[in-house]
Amino acid sequence: HDQLAAQHITFKTADTLTDEEKKAACLVEYAGQPMTTGKQAECYANEFIGLHLKSIAGGQTYADLGTPQTQLKNQLTEAQKATPVDQAKVDDLTKQLADVTAQRETVFKGETLRGLLLTSYGFSEFGTKAGQAALVAYGAAALMLLLALAGLAHAFTTPKSTGFALVETEQAKAT
Repeated sequence: HDQLAAQHITFKTADTLTDEEKKAACLVEYAGQPMTTGKQAECYANEFIGLHLKSIAGGQTYADLGTPQTQLKNQLTEAQKATPVDQAKVDDLTKQLADVTAQRETVFKGETLRGLLLTSYGFSEFGTKAGQAALVAYGAAALMLLLALAGLAHAFTTPKSTGFALVETEQAKAT
């Protein structure tokens, strides 16, 4: 809660959600709220950031954009070395390279934030499961305490002359 709240991430209000964003029930549910829970982080990562990452560079990932970026760099280098230099081609390749580089940097930042939020969600789930395990452990400890108290009560109320789980001898069976 504290780490997520410190990021000051707030879900878009319901009236500002796009039609595509409104398809995600959790974005509508959390509309206008600050992000403070693991479930909210999961929703924001998958439904908001994930949705918008698909619209950048045709849904390509950071790794996918590496190949066209490298190709454009090589083409630009060749165009700059050509004699005579075709300045229009150099300018066009420079613009294309700048566009791909900007898309790649945006996708990198989006994928990184998405991964960090999903990590927060994962650890919140560990916390929930650990809390449930702790309740089971406390329940088992309480049961053991009750059984120990019952054993002590039995030990103090039973006469010392009364045996427990006595072994019957052959002679006792005959009588």
